[in-house]
Amino acid sequence: MNILFASILVLVVIIALLLFIGLFMRRDHQVNACIIINAPAEKVFDYLKQLKNQDEWNKNEKEDPNKKVEHKGTDGTTGFIIAFSGNENVGVGEKEIKNIVDGKRVETEMRFVKPMKFTATLVIEIENISENKTKVLLSHFGNMEYPKNIFNLLFEKLFAKQMNISMFNLKTELEK
Repeated sequence: MNILFASILVLVVIIALLLFIGLFMRRDHQVNACIIINAPAEKVFDYLKQLKNQDEWNKNEKEDPNKKVEHKGTDGTTGFIIAFSGNENVGVGEKEIKNIVDGKRVETEMRFVKPMKFTATLVIEIENISENKTKVLLSHFGNMEYPKNIFNLLFEKLFAKQMNISMFNLKTELEK
């Protein structure tokens, strides 16, 4: 009985401590990944502005080949939405193209419902380095409200790893 009580007390103290720490942790997060692709900037940009193409290179999109997807609007244009529902690795939510600066930048808002409700922004920026070299910068940022913000550090490390895999996939896809 004493061991059970002590175990419960330790668990309660750990949870209370995490919640207390969460009060002082930052709520915003940002993760970046960058890669050089041996392809012309125009080809790279035209490929990246099409959200449907993320199925080919984005690690998260590849996590559930049987996910349900619904498209609204014209892909590659502001206002295009992909609604998705997949397994526990993909979750439920939607992505919307919020802004396109032709040849330079695509801003997408991601609104997740499951596994955790939150909104984030994904920005893809293109920089022409030479005739057949293009720099791609992928930035993911958002805000995690308390008490979800206690997962920010874990989220950033996990997402950085996933983004680097995605960038390698993108490079491989566009250099075929």
